[in-house]
Amino acid sequence: MSMFRQSIRRFATAADSASPYGIRVGKVQGTVNGFTGAIGNTPLIRLNKISDETGCEIYGKAEFMNPGGSVKDRAALYVIKDAEERGLIQPGGTIVEGTAGNTGIGLAHVCRSKGYKCVIYMPNTQSQGKIDLLRLLGAEVYPVPAVAFENPENYNHQAKRHAERLENAVWTNQFDNTANRRAHIETTGPEMWAQTGGKIDAFTCSTGTGGTFAGITRYLKEVSDGRTEAWLADPPGSVLHSYIQSGGKLTERSGSSITEGIGQGRVTDNLKQEINLITSSFTIPDEETIHMVYRLLDEEGLYMGASSALNVAAAYQLAKNIGPGRTVATILCDGAYRYADRLFSKSWLRQKGLDKAIPSHLEKYAVLD
Repeated sequence: MSMFRQSIRRFATAADSASPYGIRVGKVQGTVNGFTGAIGNTPLIRLNKISDETGCEIYGKAEFMNPGGSVKDRAALYVIKDAEERGLIQPGGTIVEGTAGNTGIGLAHVCRSKGYKCVIYMPNTQSQGKIDLLRLLGAEVYPVPAVAFENPENYNHQAKRHAERLENAVWTNQFDNTANRRAHIETTGPEMWAQTGGKIDAFTCSTGTGGTFAGITRYLKEVSDGRTEAWLADPPGSVLHSYIQSGGKLTERSGSSITEGIGQGRVTDNLKQEINLITSSFTIPDEETIHMVYRLLDEEGLYMGASSALNVAAAYQLAKNIGPGRTVATILCDGAYRYADRLFSKSWLRQKGLDKAIPSHLEKYAVLD
């Protein structure tokens, strides 16, 4: 346990100095060494309306405030650090990854700051905004048909083969590279524990690679001596809820979701190691996700993407399940900026059958045709 106490001290945000005007600045708010130094140490935001409504303290970790705009900055930094530590990449080399978007954006940022080339393979179902941003950040982008992981033309397998064709290149393999999970054991989990003074009763979030959920779960279980509950939130079309509910025997998959980058058709190596620590799971329908997108904007002033809204909807449900007086934490993984043309488009929501999920008094926010 001493390792975790040291981590808590490391990520504590106690004020270290004060100006004559009473403004206090902690170490984490001071100068940092380049882009990578700004990754992490994000605020933990109390979600006031749903906290008051449920009688619980519900917090969202503001990962949209990372410099690349999402929680995936942490994984991007750690998979590159891992490649460097193992001597797999040398200066001027190429980082190759298969990603639905945000990990690629984080990798492109980190590669620019470290002087690496960046190549991204992604499903061609992802938003054009993400593809454009990756190219603006200097990455080579290959949108390819979205096929199952078992298919050799899956974007991850194509990324691996691309790296193997190059000299001084590495496929960072975010789904099964446990450096992804390590990022959250060493940073996100300790930050959250310190920020709540060690009072997290339950944690929930969705998962794609498994790194965020598994890493935070591992840390919180260790530091709380097993007391903190961990609930996985799953979108429609993912097998993980079925897998957990059946004790690992079933992998039923039905339906689909508007969310991007979360849900899975398999159990990744990042998640596999922590399956026995998961308390339980639930599915969050897209209707509840859209409902929460609009609630967060109207009630909290938070302009969140669908994955973040799904996480908050899960935290809301979990708070109601466990009863008042408890502290529940989740991840605000990214903002709505990369998804606005969908989430706030009346025609797109109508096409998906989700326009009625917007509370009538909040329809004013669906400003796009």
